[in-house]
Amino acid sequence: MNVFAIIGRVVLSTLAEIGALTRFVWLAVTHIFRPPFFWRLIAQQMLRIGYFSLPVVALTAFFTGGALALQIYYGGNTFNSESIVATIVALGITRELGPVLGGLMVAGRVSAAIAAELGTMRVTEQIDALTTLSTNPHKYLVVPRVVAAVITLPALVFIADIIGIMGGFVVGTGSLEFNPGVYIKNTVDFLDADDVISGLIKAGVFGFIIAIMGCFHGFNSKGGAQGVGRATTNAVVTASILILAANYVMTSLLFAN
Repeated sequence: MNVFAIIGRVVLSTLAEIGALTRFVWLAVTHIFRPPFFWRLIAQQMLRIGYFSLPVVALTAFFTGGALALQIYYGGNTFNSESIVATIVALGITRELGPVLGGLMVAGRVSAAIAAELGTMRVTEQIDALTTLSTNPHKYLVVPRVVAAVITLPALVFIADIIGIMGGFVVGTGSLEFNPGVYIKNTVDFLDADDVISGLIKAGVFGFIIAIMGCFHGFNSKGGAQGVGRATTNAVVTASILILAANYVMTSLLFAN
């Protein structure tokens, strides 16, 4: 019977966590469209989430594009298909690697920062002070971060797509001795606008996941410094897992035909 009791507690706690997250998401989404609108806070969060994440996303995209070009070239040698390097690099970066790796890198940086910031505010009772001052914590703390992440992630991924394709171009023309004109022509001929747009749609969803997970775990942290540490870890882990799961779902929906 102890085994069933343990299973029951796990199931009930999981359902309670899902319910709390669902309610938190509902409050965040509904408050986005309600005044007042804190435009200055949104602009500040866009700067923190987008501009300050640009270096790590750009470096990740560049080296990923270069490594992808090398792997495709060495694999294509077996079938005498080296000419597909430019096409596969462009499609791989825009459809999958750009949004997914960009989302994971931003999740590691931004979700942790949001969870740590809001978790510290929670354990030091600053969030309770906002409620005492008749300021809605969801409106003041959660909404600006969610809106900023949803706006800036597609912009980051678009830049990452360009840099990732450029990384493949640099490796392809520098190390693999491709003709630059032919490489660019193959990229332009086979890259479609829908490939880029699908990646940007994914990025917007990933931005929402990153901000929501950071806010949720930080908002509900407890237990002092250890609680803040747990909230930070849980925010990064859950955001990363949900990004990968959402990527699979959206890929199956966007490319079903």
